[in-house]
Amino acid sequence: MVTPVPATTPNGVFVQASNCYYWLHTHASDGIIHIESPTQTRYTLGQFFDIWQQPLSATQVGPAVGPVTAYVNGEPATGNPRDIVLQPHEDIQLDVGTPATAPQPVDWSRSQL
Repeated sequence: MVTPVPATTPNGVFVQASNCYYWLHTHASDGIIHIESPTQTRYTLGQFFDIWQQPLSATQVGPAVGPVTAYVNGEPATGNPRDIVLQPHEDIQLDVGTPATAPQPVDWSRSQL
């Protein structure tokens, strides 16, 4: 893992790496995963969790334990949440426990991405 280097910008805090750069990363606590890879590669949600050294399974998301319900673009996703492929402007929601929260859409037009 690398040491994060926060910098204050007019749009809030922007975090960058001090010594290296991962192709899968975030810049802020908004939950948006950025893929900035020199090659076109299939990345999964499980790979992102691996970078952060956090568990992800059908029964755990990070430190939260319980049944995991995954939604992709508002639709229930079946199978292991680790296998969810990351696509541009895709909404991925993970709920732990029951009942699951209804899918919450993201307004990508406001994200400037």
